Amino acid sequence: MVRDARREDAAAIARVHTRSWQVAYAHLFPAEALAGISVERRAAWWAEWLPASRPRAAIIVAEVEGEVRGFASVGAARERDRLGELHAIYVDPDHWGAGLGRALIAEAEERLRAADFDEAILWVLEDNPRTRRFYEAAGWSDDGGSKRETYLGTEVSVVRYRKRLAGR
Repeated sequence: MVRDARREDAAAIARVHTRSWQVAYAHLFPAEALAGISVERRAAWWAEWLPASRPRAAIIVAEVEGEVRGFASVGAARERDRLGELHAIYVDPDHWGAGLGRALIAEAEERLRAADFDEAILWVLEDNPRTRRFYEAAGWSDDGGSKRETYLGTEVSVVRYRKRLAGR
């Protein structure tokens, strides 16, 4: 089941977020840096972020047996007013391949369409082949945009994907 996130989901979202990073990015970041990600700090951040009302933005969660096992966040892109952005989408690694990511991205795209965005972008680590295949299977395409970012003290390349939102 996919639904709007609530403030009380903050700790569960933080656990999914942290565990996803620790598993998906083990080949990119030092083990000690990944181990040092604080679920408590992320939960506090999400608890502050969730109750705030933001125009044309949404945070959604995917549940399995009443437990949050994935989430996505969408809203306006920083680049252009008419451009939406999939800011984040993460699924607990124990649930990869079970359809939660597909359900989340479908709902995220619907939320972007409902917010009247004509197209959307997302940024993904360049050396993240599994996730890039996931986005491509959902109809997103690498549009050639790239930049360097620093996460956990490590500089990495990120690439931009884009999708024209159906019905626009």
